[in-house]
Amino acid sequence: MEFRARDYSAEEAAYSLPRVRADNHPLATRSSSRQLFDHDHYREGKTLLVFFDSVRYLDMLEETAIAASSFSSRGLTYSVDAKDHKNNDFFDPLRGPNANVAVFEDVQDGQSTSTRGRLSNETALQLSMKEWASFKRFLMQKFSVSKTVSISSMSDVIVKSGKAYDKSSTSMHLEELDDPQKFAEEDVKVAKLLMDTSVLQFYPALFVLVTDVIDMLGDMVWERIKRKAEYAENGTKFCSLPDNFKASDICSDAKETCYNWFCKIGSIRELLPRIYLELAILPCWRFLHNQPQDCLQRLVMMMRGLADPLASAYCRLYMAHCAQKLQPCDRGYLIACVNDIKILLMPIVSGNVTTKGNSLENGKLLMSLSEPMIEWIMKCIFKDSSQVEDILVELGLGRNQSKFSGTFPSISIVLHHLLKELPAEVVNSNALEIMHLIECSNDFSFDQCLNYRLIGFKMCERRPQMDIVNAVVAKVFQVVTQYDGLDEYLKVMDAYLDIVLQCQLDNYLTMILDGISKRACNRRIAENELGSLQSIFIKLLTYFNDLEDAFALNHFVKILDVMYGSSRNVVNTHILNKATRNGYIRDPTTIQLLFEISQALHDGIDFSNMKEDDKQQPARLISRFVQMVDYGADMEHHLTFLVECRGAFGSINELKETLVHTSNYLAIKAMKDANKILNFVKCCIAFSEVTIPSISARIGQINLYLETAEVALLGGLVSHSDGLIDSAISCLQNFDLTDGSQVPFDMDGILSSIRKICSLLVMVPGNPERGVTYILRSILSFVSSESWITPRLRIRTLCAIVSLSATLSQNKLPYHANNIEVLGNDLLFVGDPSYHQELASVSGSVLQNLIDVIQQEPSRAARGSIALEACNCIVSSFKVGYMLLPTQLELIKQILQLLNLSNWEIFKEAISSVWKAHGTHAWSLESTMLIILTICESNPLVNHEIAQICSKLVEIAKSCLNANDKYLQSTVNFLDKQSTFWRATAVITSQ
Repeated sequence: MEFRARDYSAEEAAYSLPRVRADNHPLATRSSSRQLFDHDHYREGKTLLVFFDSVRYLDMLEETAIAASSFSSRGLTYSVDAKDHKNNDFFDPLRGPNANVAVFEDVQDGQSTSTRGRLSNETALQLSMKEWASFKRFLMQKFSVSKTVSISSMSDVIVKSGKAYDKSSTSMHLEELDDPQKFAEEDVKVAKLLMDTSVLQFYPALFVLVTDVIDMLGDMVWERIKRKAEYAENGTKFCSLPDNFKASDICSDAKETCYNWFCKIGSIRELLPRIYLELAILPCWRFLHNQPQDCLQRLVMMMRGLADPLASAYCRLYMAHCAQKLQPCDRGYLIACVNDIKILLMPIVSGNVTTKGNSLENGKLLMSLSEPMIEWIMKCIFKDSSQVEDILVELGLGRNQSKFSGTFPSISIVLHHLLKELPAEVVNSNALEIMHLIECSNDFSFDQCLNYRLIGFKMCERRPQMDIVNAVVAKVFQVVTQYDGLDEYLKVMDAYLDIVLQCQLDNYLTMILDGISKRACNRRIAENELGSLQSIFIKLLTYFNDLEDAFALNHFVKILDVMYGSSRNVVNTHILNKATRNGYIRDPTTIQLLFEISQALHDGIDFSNMKEDDKQQPARLISRFVQMVDYGADMEHHLTFLVECRGAFGSINELKETLVHTSNYLAIKAMKDANKILNFVKCCIAFSEVTIPSISARIGQINLYLETAEVALLGGLVSHSDGLIDSAISCLQNFDLTDGSQVPFDMDGILSSIRKICSLLVMVPGNPERGVTYILRSILSFVSSESWITPRLRIRTLCAIVSLSATLSQNKLPYHANNIEVLGNDLLFVGDPSYHQELASVSGSVLQNLIDVIQQEPSRAARGSIALEACNCIVSSFKVGYMLLPTQLELIKQILQLLNLSNWEIFKEAISSVWKAHGTHAWSLESTMLIILTICESNPLVNHEIAQICSKLVEIAKSCLNANDKYLQSTVNFLDKQSTFWRATAVITSQ
């Protein structure tokens, strides 16, 4: 067999597309101006032929991920309108060189605005019911009772009521509801349960259970009366009530049933059950009156007779829920409820009236249990309300009350939820008056600091004028500086930090940090305080564009050191994200501080017990930090830094890979510096050699060994390069069925590593002592002996060996090591016949088993594909020859010797048809045959074996693939071009 001679320079010139310089690159303008590799570093690292391109690609992916996370951290949201507008052209961010990413907000027409503002009554009711269901779940979760509470007959009553509902849920039992006397007795017993407030902690759960039962009653009564209004006694439907029906549309029979229900409920002696049951059937007033909401004020007056504060509060909560089922009405009854609640709670918070147990703890518990009710009613008051000023007047806080002068008694918990629902504009315009109200409502019902905190958040929503900002902030700092506790101080300062930063109130920023340092240092931070500290640090990091400005703040690092746990990890993550986003880090002080932060993040996370997805972000950020460090010309210091990182972050595999990449980069950089001696390069190579074995991923080890071997080769360290390649081969041979990550390894990754070895061996000088094909035979032995290697991987590895052998046999190699002291094999073994014989021997060993290995592939399509791959590889590597058997050569001789008229015409016709197909007409028949004979006689058996193998491979492909397969057709055409005379001989032989 004979390798095909190739001129790589000529082939590159022939097959390369012409390059035309573009005026503007479509990717020239990027969303981020940060470059992970600046121009100088790119020029220094571009010498690495195989590996550093992949490193840069991975870094670009990281930059994309970090940029995406930065958008997310700033709270930016992009909404995409699915409506197609013809006047909006497709926006392409790559269309122009200065195109900026823009977010277009499609303004809908007036129809959508009105739809959004005016929901139908049915839709609004459904939404209210969903909110109520969610609110009940919240109550059960917040006030869950783990211990057993004994309440007599409660379970029996609820179970019986539930059974009654199940029995009456069908239409055949709805007629039982016509007699309220029989049906409502059990529900009265259920409602009476809410009169017992002896166990305060259980009351919210009891409220949810009881209201579920009486809500069932209300729904059934509504359905029964509505059915009587629409159907006759014989079941015939005589009308259909619209959603907005009037009392005049209801028949007398239905009205009578409805009236009987209200009379029965009105006869209940106990006030609380009577109110609850009337509220349950409150929508039924629509069957009797056109203005059913008029009864709400009567119910509010009735509730004033409830002496127990907790029972009274939750009764008003249920009224706010039931009233939503009526048509939109005035919210005056809710305002009256709030004012009544304030009157009930004021003696308790002032200490004039003691709660059960005669203790402050019971009073605080009562306030905690009442808070959900206050919050819900406040939401109902301000829901879709445009009359905020009028509502404030009714609550006693309007402008006619001396501009929030506080003459009306205020309770801290009521004031908090009022402020929570007020629009930011209203709060800002009355900020100073509200501050006075907060100051006057300092009671145990709610922490005063949370009200100050709420004002700060409202001011951040819509920043007021600077004079108001200065006055409010000064007042807040005057109050907060008197706090001794860190928790209260942090809660308030966290709320006002945004406004301080936005308005550049640097003196207040200094006061905030001084106050935190005074209260936080020299003590252990409590768990509830870490959240506020975390929020403060993240706001500071978000505000300052330059991380060094944040580090320069007073007490920044000192306060950071007192944090611990997950909050510290979150802050450290934000710091590293900020540090690695803006380019290379060159300041030694900043590098040392970030190293300590990275070490704290690493030590605060148990990487061994974390899920793979959870550990990716901190590991990637630490690796990114190490990668972005640049000591400039002080490369020895940089290498020392890498050694420290290897010791500090030993559990991060990704970091170890980064360390090897960086060490190799330093070696390349040192090679370009005339002042650097070869010993530093050897130190870098030694660092990589020591680090690589600690990486768990075998594929990663192999690739890093090869990368380091290339670096050593560029430095002229041929022996080091040979040793590193041997290590890669040894690592390849020691593969287990699972990689270090305990997941099945990727066959394509192994194939890629083998191909990298082959591509690197083109530059590596052969070792005459071990043989120039020693490594190739090691790879061949590996793929032949391992049972887990698939036929596809084995064939592609064999093709890589053949291609490498053919490349090494050339008089001029396609590329060389960029070091004049490292000679290529084309110079070392020029004119050495044993060198070519050894390459041919390896290729022969490969070709002997090629067909059998292909036949082992179980998939027909894959078998045909790899057969064509092997055929193309062989045709590209060897001279295919003329595919003439000895009998065919003898036939040509006889034709030339015994030429006569009869067989001349046959021969002429055959040869002419072949040459016409190839576009050749100038040659005479005699010249053609003489050329054939001369070539064949000079080497009659040239590459006959290669021709046979190619023929068999094509036959395998034809048996497995469709005849119209483009890969098959192109391979056959390529094969025909390499053996021009095959078709002519086939025609002659067939005659």
